[in-house]
Amino acid sequence: MIPFNIMFVRLSSSYFFYFALLGLISPYLAIFLDGQGFSSRQVGEILAIMTATKIVAPSLWATFADKSARPLFIIRLGALLALVSFTLLYWFSHYWPITFCLALFTLFWTAILPQLEVHTLNSTKQSSKIYARVRLWGSLGFIALAILAGEAISRLGYQVFTSLGVIILVGLFISTLLLTPKKGGALSKSREQASEPIVNKLIDGRFISFFIAGLLLQISFAPYYGFFALFLRDFYYSGVAIGLFISLGALAEIVAFIYMGLLFKRFSLNSLLVFSIAITSLRWFLMPLVADSALLLAINQLSHAASFAIYHSASMKFISTHFTKSQQSRGQGVYLGGVYGVGGAIGAYLTGLLWLGGEGATNAFIMAGTTALLGAVIMIFSKK
Repeated sequence: MIPFNIMFVRLSSSYFFYFALLGLISPYLAIFLDGQGFSSRQVGEILAIMTATKIVAPSLWATFADKSARPLFIIRLGALLALVSFTLLYWFSHYWPITFCLALFTLFWTAILPQLEVHTLNSTKQSSKIYARVRLWGSLGFIALAILAGEAISRLGYQVFTSLGVIILVGLFISTLLLTPKKGGALSKSREQASEPIVNKLIDGRFISFFIAGLLLQISFAPYYGFFALFLRDFYYSGVAIGLFISLGALAEIVAFIYMGLLFKRFSLNSLLVFSIAITSLRWFLMPLVADSALLLAINQLSHAASFAIYHSASMKFISTHFTKSQQSRGQGVYLGGVYGVGGAIGAYLTGLLWLGGEGATNAFIMAGTTALLGAVIMIFSKK
């Protein structure tokens, strides 16, 4: 039997590398694509195509995992193929080859986290305390790379983006090789229960309101997730400063996650959803107004605690209470594919059209604020 501390290190390292890659791609992919000479519209199209793969990929990998009953194999295969796909960026510089590489990379990368989450929860015996400690290393990885990559790109140029990604993916693949299988029979049980219909839950008015509001929220996040580093660069912030601003949002998110238990006790689920979406709307409206002040921008970034942590926690709780145990996986698949996949793709494409090399940044954030505000209004008038 493997000692717990060794198992903890192995799990934590996988989360560290996985989210470190997110800390590189989410803020700095647009800078890499901009350096390749692509227009804002082309950058938006590439981000939209990458995001669109998330509509179907999670369900495909989940089906594959169920049939093979080998989640660790899926994790390792996804990490290896993501590494190979990303490495191809060394040899391509034109629009369609790069788009193909990044779409292929996203397809394989999406295989990793869902299966890693299942493996981790099984390995930690469903302990939320231990899981939180393991997951914390993912947040630390994101913060570390957001800062380091910002400085590296500032000093060495946008070309270092590919090398950083390859190094992280090598680390991720090696860390997955060190994971050990956990024996258990939960999989067969979930298969037996998977036949319970889900359609009635999907056409319920509360779920429809929740789904549309979430879709609008994800559309609103597109200027931040795809173009925020470019936005700050146009205000002449250094690479380290850009990384610090992005990391500040991640730190606020961690603090909010710690206190979510107290918030759930004091406020209704609907109130938390409305609050988080409304604060996000205000955040986007303020972004162009506060961007030239480091202090005000930092304060605005703290609202990421509501934008992501509170909303994510509340939405997961909504799904867990709305769907039965046997419907949870399919409910999550519909939510993630529809809200994050479709919403993210639409938002990325619209932002690419509006951005205009930075000249339309204000219009992009106004679009974001308006869509989030509409989402908040929908949740206000939805059934409690």
